[in-house]
This record gives sequence, structure tokens and C-alpha cells, in this order.
Amino acid sequence: MVNSADFVKRLEKILDYYGITATAFAEKIDFNRSTISHLLSGRNKPSLEFVLKLLQKFPEVELNWLLFGKGSFPIISESKPVEVPTKQEFPNSEVNSPDLFSETTNSERQKNNSEQEKVIQMNKNGKEIEKIVIFYQDSSFNVYQN
Repeated sequence: MVNSADFVKRLEKILDYYGITATAFAEKIDFNRSTISHLLSGRNKPSLEFVLKLLQKFPEVELNWLLFGKGSFPIISESKPVEVPTKQEFPNSEVNSPDLFSETTNSERQKNNSEQEKVIQMNKNGKEIEKIVIFYQDSSFNVYQN
């Protein structure tokens, strides 16, 4: 049987580990914010659906650890570290990268101008953007407001 107080501590540890709020967590696993709030306050016990969604979105969480406190969090990977080749291993290879500061051609400028016109035309519908939220794979996000 799941101990609610211990479960709350483990859920808080997950939020701290990923550096996300309960609201961001609820959005990430596609659950109601109120449900997360009730879980964190100890009012409700976790449902099977909640546990499955959490495990699906956060693969570093181990089921036995989440429910019973047995095991570890995050899951410790036993894979060998990836070896990065050093420059000495490729003595004759040269990277031919383009000059990032070279002048743009007229065709590129025309393409950029037409793209800007499209953006301007899209905003002529009378609607203003209020907020843009960008979510990253590490569960962090940035909010840009007008």
C-alpha cells in the first residue's frame, strides 16, 4: 500500500530534480493542476493513470521508488560513457566551414524580405500575440509576454 506522506515527498523530489513547478509538471504529464495540488497536499492518493503518465514522461523515475521508496531516483544507467575522439586521432582532417560573416546574395535578401512580408500580413488580422511559451526537453520553459 502506498504511504501518502512518503509519496508526496518523492513527488516533491521529482519536481525539485527537474526544477519545475507543480503547474508545469501538470502540463507536462497532461493532468489537471488541481489533481497535482491534491496529491501534493496529501488529500488524494495517486491513480493508476497518474502513475503511468508520470513514468511515461519521466523515464528516469523508477516505479518501485515512486510507490514504495525502494530503488533509486534517478535511475542509474549502467552504460559505459561515450568516448569522444581527440584531435590527435584525426590529424589530417580539416573542417571546411562556411564564413558566417560573408555577405548575403541578392536572392537571399529577397527571400528574407518576402518572409518578413508574410509575417506582417499574418499579423494584419487584428489579433495581437499575448504570450509565447517555449517548452524544452529538460522540462524547463521560457515565457515571453507582450
